[in-house]
Amino acid sequence: MAANNRPLSPHLQVYKPQLTTFMSITHRATGIALAVGTLMLVCWLIAAATGESAFNEVQAFLGSIIGRLLLLGWSFALFYHMCNGLRHLFWDTGKGFEIETAYMTGRVVIAASILLTIGAWLWGYAAMGAI
Repeated sequence: MAANNRPLSPHLQVYKPQLTTFMSITHRATGIALAVGTLMLVCWLIAAATGESAFNEVQAFLGSIIGRLLLLGWSFALFYHMCNGLRHLFWDTGKGFEIETAYMTGRVVIAASILLTIGAWLWGYAAMGAI
């Protein structure tokens, strides 16, 4: 603590949560979700290399309601992390720091992530002939 008892760095108890707070926390959470999802992908690949029985078990899990929800969350995490990463690239050039721009691009990231997730799932189901 500094001599005046103020914290040395900002934290959640200092600032009122805003859209940018939500976006930052969600970016970190989606990074963790992508790491966990990658482990799920590795399990799927190992099962495919192990044999038909192991592969069918993993496929059955991924085809279940829980498996599909995990895949849906993983795909949303991928699109959110990608879109927000692009936003950060613009910030790296010194652009987009104005409050109005930061909020507008934050909303665009959220909307684009949702639309890309829905589009990918519709495309996937259409490719399987399920739509």
